[in-house]
Amino acid sequence: MTNRLAIEIAGLRLSNPTMLAAGILGLSGASLLEAAKNGAGAVVTKSVGLQPRAGYANPAVVQVGCGLLNAMGLPNPGTKDFAEEIRELKKGGLKVPVIASVFGFSGEEFADAARVLTRAGADGVELNVSCPHVDKTGSEIGQNPSLVAKVVKRVKNAVDTPVIVKLTPNVADIVEVAEAGVRAGADAIVAINTVRAMAINVETARPILANKIGGLSGSAIKPIAVRCVYEIYENVKVPIIGCGGITSWRDAVEFMLAGASAVQIGTAIASEGLEVFKSITVGIDSYIMEKGFRSVKEIVGLSHRH
Repeated sequence: MTNRLAIEIAGLRLSNPTMLAAGILGLSGASLLEAAKNGAGAVVTKSVGLQPRAGYANPAVVQVGCGLLNAMGLPNPGTKDFAEEIRELKKGGLKVPVIASVFGFSGEEFADAARVLTRAGADGVELNVSCPHVDKTGSEIGQNPSLVAKVVKRVKNAVDTPVIVKLTPNVADIVEVAEAGVRAGADAIVAINTVRAMAINVETARPILANKIGGLSGSAIKPIAVRCVYEIYENVKVPIIGCGGITSWRDAVEFMLAGASAVQIGTAIASEGLEVFKSITVGIDSYIMEKGFRSVKEIVGLSHRH
């Protein structure tokens, strides 16, 4: 493959437009390195906060007919320990950008977490203002444009690396939230995080997840995510990273036609394995050649021009 697949997101150079999504394998440097070795153009860590969190009791993940439902509760070792993972990862010869996903219960906590992990070597930060199942953080912040703006400003003042905001679809108007983040200085947008959902066991009449409500990921949310990317692209001028239900190159191309410059892959890894990065990349490359484009950049937002 040639550099026709190379893309730049807020100053981060990717050899291809596929990225490991947050929350899948990113709790150790070794797992991030494996994703990169298998073809990911960039990797995003699991969401990390200032203090360690154990997360919720099991069952925290359940397979449903249309995808995966999870309420993990943001388990993580805290920024101090995770900074060591990033340092080791960088020493281990990682060849792709590593983006630290961070969360907090205030703008100051987001900023402090971002500062620790970028100093450890993270090339950028992704702000998780969209987790649908943890009180007083995640989507409780991400549903409020003014709170999103405050968090972005705090983090932008704390770090010199690109700041990316991951948005929740659980809002009346995702464009309003995207615009607030961009006005506050966000360098890129990720759309979307999981959709708030639940499942009930008909034999016991009880919710299956220990937390009762979680986030739905997988193929079922792809049309929602594509719509969000399409609407955001028409209203903001920063790069968009599409996320939600991507399992094939066709899915990835659909997101790019809607306006995504890159795509994040998560749930598909559970069924397709890490080889999914290479298969999607090869498929995108074949599509570009077949259609006569010189660069993957030419298909970004193409549906808007038709």
